[in-house]
Amino acid sequence: MSDQSAAADVDVDLRQLFASLARNWLRILVITLIVTGLAFAFAWLATPHYRATTMLKIQPSESAYTRPAGTNDDDKPVLDAEGVATEVQVISSSDILKQVADQLNLAKLPEFDDTLGMSPVSRLLVIAGLKSDPQEIPLDERVLQKMRDKLNVYGVEKTRAIAVEFSSEDPKLAADVPNAIAAAYIAYQAQAKTKSNSAATAFLGPEIDELQKQVRDAEAKVASYRAQSDLLMGGNNSVLATQQLSELSTELSRVRANRASAEATADRVRQALQNGSSLDAVPEVLSSELIQRLRERQIELRTNIADLSTTLLDNHPRIRALRSQLADLDGQIRNEAQKVMRGLLTQAQTAKARENQLVSDVNTLKAASARAGEEQVELDALQREANARRQQLESYMASFREVSSRKNYLPVDASVFSEARVPSEPYFPKLVPIVSAAFVGSLLLMSVITLLQELFSGRAMRPAPGARFERIEQVAMPAMTAPVVEPQPAPAEVVQVDDQRTAMESELAPEPEPTPAVLEEAASADPEPQSEPEPVRSSLGEIDVEKAAEKLIASGAARAIFVSPEGDEAAASAVLVAREVSDAGLRVLLLDLTASGAASRPMLDSGLFPGITNLLASEAQFSDVIHADLYSDCHVVPVGTADPVRAMRAADRLPIIMQSLTTAYDLVIVECGPADAQGISRLVGDSTEVFLSMLQADDEVAQAAVKLIESGYPDLTLVTPIGHETPGNPVPGRRSAA
Repeated sequence: MSDQSAAADVDVDLRQLFASLARNWLRILVITLIVTGLAFAFAWLATPHYRATTMLKIQPSESAYTRPAGTNDDDKPVLDAEGVATEVQVISSSDILKQVADQLNLAKLPEFDDTLGMSPVSRLLVIAGLKSDPQEIPLDERVLQKMRDKLNVYGVEKTRAIAVEFSSEDPKLAADVPNAIAAAYIAYQAQAKTKSNSAATAFLGPEIDELQKQVRDAEAKVASYRAQSDLLMGGNNSVLATQQLSELSTELSRVRANRASAEATADRVRQALQNGSSLDAVPEVLSSELIQRLRERQIELRTNIADLSTTLLDNHPRIRALRSQLADLDGQIRNEAQKVMRGLLTQAQTAKARENQLVSDVNTLKAASARAGEEQVELDALQREANARRQQLESYMASFREVSSRKNYLPVDASVFSEARVPSEPYFPKLVPIVSAAFVGSLLLMSVITLLQELFSGRAMRPAPGARFERIEQVAMPAMTAPVVEPQPAPAEVVQVDDQRTAMESELAPEPEPTPAVLEEAASADPEPQSEPEPVRSSLGEIDVEKAAEKLIASGAARAIFVSPEGDEAAASAVLVAREVSDAGLRVLLLDLTASGAASRPMLDSGLFPGITNLLASEAQFSDVIHADLYSDCHVVPVGTADPVRAMRAADRLPIIMQSLTTAYDLVIVECGPADAQGISRLVGDSTEVFLSMLQADDEVAQAAVKLIESGYPDLTLVTPIGHETPGNPVPGRRSAA
């Protein structure tokens, strides 16, 4: 297969494309001058319109001397983009526009009332019902609608400024209207603040009187409840009972810790005495001064015994006397340890008694603290209520004082910093810009239209460098009549290529099979067979129509090229495969490039439809040459009715047509007739499968297959329509496809 896309075989001839501008210069110039003349007439006869603009600045205008106490410039909310947009809607509201219209008496001007100075033609159109009667709309609405059409209020980007723009046929009126709108807007802002201030004063006065009564009542309730509950406050702003309970709880914890420590120490001493173990591990025993002196005497006696043992025997009276004293010291130490243990037990009993007393006191204070807590909660609630009422009263009184002091001074948060002036020149129409734009625009438009016509006609297309278009006639139109190809022996030089070629030819050699005469006699002898015969298979390895359709669907091929070396009847394979793939749900188109229309005629029952030759000759478009198959969902492009010689002059467009069809359909099947490898090279692109359609396994088919394989199509697939019903009436004199 070819490694390049078929669309890459042609290119745009820029010289030919832009030469069309020189060939059609007169038409371009005439149309351009006509359009320019019309634009000049329109600009000369149009009524001039004037435009003026008034600029408003939106910002707080409060001064430092009149600002309420406790506030500054930062307390005033900054107007954001949404706030500016809101003010724009206020300025363009119907109330302000109606006020300005009444002030300037715009209803009496024909510019704002269509009923004044109405032409006879307009009256006839109204009577005939071809135009709405302006008198059906109230006068105020007609004036407001005209004002809105001429008014443009917008916020200046990235600023807090608002522009009021108005256009009119009268230059003085164009300046008076935006100035009047700005003045009406400022008056509206001042009136709104006055109403808000009056409403606040009327609301705060009665509320302050009522709050004063409520504050007095709330504070009286707090004082009365405090006197009745006898709540004494201790340190840290807490009730006395609660503070005492906290102190006793701390003391109880300390006494319990001392008792537990004394009992634990007494138990360790008792266990040491009972087990006869050393008392040195008990710190409380060693801390006794008497025991310390006894332990020192014991150490001294042991030292003396050790010294005398070096010179005296163990039964010596002196050593025996020292050992007797040592035994008496051990007894004294144990007696002193028992006294320490009894002292610890006494200390634990004392701590226990103190603990019981503290527990009793804590229980008593718990009840008192709980009662005091409940009373404190009620007192706090009353106190909060009184504080809230007082704070609200103070806030209302401060606001009332501020509102009262600002009755005669209400600054407006908007000001005019640029008034509209009477314009001296109209903004519409501008003669030079309109005429220049019309000339340049029409010139460019006509140039583009001329270039597109030249491009779509195909005259600006040329073959790409290196493209092979030597035999386009054989691909697009193999012959004007279907030739009978005689089998020819393979050339001698081909036989001598290599042993592999020889083995391939021997493998592709057909086996003996019945001749066509025998088949015709059998068919005439039994015109109504009882059962369909089994399809005959040869040694060439061909597949049937179903297998070919399955292969195309599984491989996802975009193009399928069918070559039929045996003539028109073998083209039935392309038709049958196209219908099989279409029945599977894919969008399939069959392109018939045979001379006699053998592939498209069975699908359309006629050869008089426009087709590929009409498309190449620029006599039709894609929508005119694509037809629906009468027996399936497949689409077909027939040969067509144009002059083949004229069509071949634009044969360079064939790869572009193939690329367009491949983009629009899932699969494009091309029946090329008895074409060779070089003839189908321009039709091969990415994802292309090449099939060789055969009726009989003879030398003609074998040689065609070998030539295609040697020419760069090793994946060639042989397909046969034998075993399927012929998709149309065969051409007389041809072999039957069944």
